[in-house]
Amino acid sequence: MLHIIMAYLSLFITAFLAATLLPLSSEALLATLIYQHYSLPLLWLAASVGNTLGSCVNWYLGRQCLHLQQKKWFPFSQEQMNRAQMRFQRYGQWSLLVAWLPIIGDPLTFFAGVMRMPFYRFLFLVFCGKGFRYLVVIFIAAGFLE
Repeated sequence: MLHIIMAYLSLFITAFLAATLLPLSSEALLATLIYQHYSLPLLWLAASVGNTLGSCVNWYLGRQCLHLQQKKWFPFSQEQMNRAQMRFQRYGQWSLLVAWLPIIGDPLTFFAGVMRMPFYRFLFLVFCGKGFRYLVVIFIAAGFLE
C-alpha cells in the first residue's frame, strides 16, 4: 500500500517542481505510472493539482517581486508596469490556459503575479489548462497500451 501512495506522491512532487522555474518534466513519470496500471483519475488528480500548485509558487514570487519596484535597479518604470498590467488584464489572462507550454508557461505564471492578477482567477485558469493537458497526455499514453 505504501508503494502505491509513494507513486502518486512522487508524481505530485514531480509535477509541482516541473511547474516552477526548474527545468523538469512530469510526463515521463506519468506515462510510466500509466504503463504500471495505476488509477488514471488519481494520476490525473496528482499531476494536475501538483502542477497547478507549482504555478501558484511562481505567481507568489511574481507578486513578491512588486516589493522591489521602488529600488533604483528595478528594470521597469511605474508607467510601464501600469501599461503592462492593463494589457495583461485585457488579453493576457486567457493565456494562462496554456501555462503548461514549455519555455513560456512558467514565466507566464510568474508574470501573472507581477501583474497583480487576482489569485482565484489565476488558480481557475491555470488548473483548467493544466488539467486538460494532463487529460490529453493520459489519453494518449493509455491509448498506446491498448
